[in-house]
Amino acid sequence: MKHVSDKYLRPLQDLRISIMDKCNFRCSYCMPQEVFGEDYVFMREEELLSFDEIERLVRQFTKLGVKKIRLTGGEPLLRKDVPELIKRLSVINGIEDIALTTNGVHLVKQARLLKEAGLMRVNVSLDALTTEIFQKMNGRKVTSAVVLKGIDAALEAGLQVKINMVVKKGVNEGEVVRLARYCKDRDIPLRFIEFMDVGQTNGWDFSQVVTKKELLEKVSTIAPLEEVERDYLGEVATRYRYKGTDTEIGIISSVSDTFCGNCTRARISADGKLYTCLFAESGYDLRSLIRTGVSDREIESRITEIWQSRTDKYSEDRTEETVKNRKKIEMSYIGG
Repeated sequence: MKHVSDKYLRPLQDLRISIMDKCNFRCSYCMPQEVFGEDYVFMREEELLSFDEIERLVRQFTKLGVKKIRLTGGEPLLRKDVPELIKRLSVINGIEDIALTTNGVHLVKQARLLKEAGLMRVNVSLDALTTEIFQKMNGRKVTSAVVLKGIDAALEAGLQVKINMVVKKGVNEGEVVRLARYCKDRDIPLRFIEFMDVGQTNGWDFSQVVTKKELLEKVSTIAPLEEVERDYLGEVATRYRYKGTDTEIGIISSVSDTFCGNCTRARISADGKLYTCLFAESGYDLRSLIRTGVSDREIESRITEIWQSRTDKYSEDRTEETVKNRKKIEMSYIGG
């Protein structure tokens, strides 16, 4: 296995693969209903990377140091036969961890199959427990009870579970303590995510951000917290545990306390473009490369060239001007 690093000596270790651009939610921070309405045109099946193409790309990425795979979307479980894809990826030499990010709705039916196929972990998006607030966040009539059943199914299947909560000031910040209590009682790690300026359509401005400092103050009302040392290079969450327990929370603070300096993550969109930053303006078309019949060595060489040229550190450089003027890719397209 080779190891490639970018211009800031950040190695390539993690790969996020969006396998579906559609989603059954319309979360305001990702796929707002007013933009992604009933007439919105999603990708045709032939535009998506096939499972063969995904497997082939992953094999090349592992040769360059990738150890961790996360399947994302859209909502990845809207794609047919996801367990089959996981089974194929789980046997690739060098892969140590396969995870999936989901809104949890389809876990009741699929959790056991996913686990049997080789999935290790799920990150479930849950932005509120109160039904009215949850529905306001997800843009649909889905209740939090549906997601909680999915979480139960994942735990029963033996999957590790984390819950992700995007916090928007004036919308769901009142749910922070309530969800933290739920996770503490069930010993489920919780990740708070600062509302980020991903894409062009989520209406971001800093006044809507509940910062890491504010989140810590809120959760500390439950019990005292202590910071936990990072597990690995590239870990994006600052982690804390309730004193005297092993139960953790984490905060992904892309806005108030950036972590670009340790970013080891590449992303592939559902139609096969490689992105070297969540806030990227454009990607590199690997699908077209594969479909022209090139060799594995040529694919590996192209990925190496892209990563070695990487200079992204958008969150560190963020200004009011870049927020307004940079044409960033939508999160539903690139995979969160």
